[in-house]
Amino acid sequence: MWRDYTRVARVDLAGVLGSGSSRSAANTLIVGTDSREGIRGSDPNSGAFLAGAVTGSRTDTIMVLHSDGSSTTLVSIPRDLWVTDPASGAKSRINATYGSGAANLVRAVSALGIPVDHYLEIDFSGFGDMVDAVGGVDVDFTAPARDTHSGLDVPTPGRHRLGGAEALAYVRSRYYEQYIGGRWQVDGSADLGRTERQRGFLATLLHSVIASRSPITLVQLGSAAADGLVLDGSLGLLDLVEIARSLDGAAMESDVLPVTPRMTSGGAEVLELQPSARSVLDRLAT
Repeated sequence: MWRDYTRVARVDLAGVLGSGSSRSAANTLIVGTDSREGIRGSDPNSGAFLAGAVTGSRTDTIMVLHSDGSSTTLVSIPRDLWVTDPASGAKSRINATYGSGAANLVRAVSALGIPVDHYLEIDFSGFGDMVDAVGGVDVDFTAPARDTHSGLDVPTPGRHRLGGAEALAYVRSRYYEQYIGGRWQVDGSADLGRTERQRGFLATLLHSVIASRSPITLVQLGSAAADGLVLDGSLGLLDLVEIARSLDGAAMESDVLPVTPRMTSGGAEVLELQPSARSVLDRLAT
């Protein structure tokens, strides 16, 4: 495990992370990136990830893990949230602020009123390998589901065990459809529904990791995580273990920042914080 840990990539964020010394809790910014570097053309569903030209870097998932003693909350930040980009001063979606680096994304999250104490990033390939290392993750579907863009294809309702490639298609789905009433119906919750699915899946995955007692599984998990993780320079091994424990789906609460859709002057649909988001932000600031 220690050998795998020493292979994890690091990013220097000392100038933008908070120490947390004056607060009773700690916030870890968990970021899933849309890097295609680890996706091979021979992988299942690779066409959904490699098709088309992709420029710049984007975050596909942004979450804040708020840990306060025995209380843990995972809060999703919608990727289409309309914010001021700290690097340019212009308005943009929050996921686009990552294009100027992890430090810029941390600044954008901090500007919302969310102190960030630690940073954990995982790319597509590392995520899929972690799912495969635990033998897949069970997801309950109330109806057949699909996304022809991401490659998701669930032909029947009920519990399905998703492998790495299927899990990626599920958590990245932005055109989620369910077969209800004899026809395919598009999920009207759009990005908000996707963040809800991501939170639930991440909690289940980490619960499987924690519950694993197999030495072989733990070795495979360590190798998969080492290849797919990026951590801030201050995040130690014991901190990482504690984060994994706090993500136990049985004890963790989940939330999402309340937002309202709106159209920009350029005709793009984005999300803005509702006034009710203040209560969530205040809780994260403690």
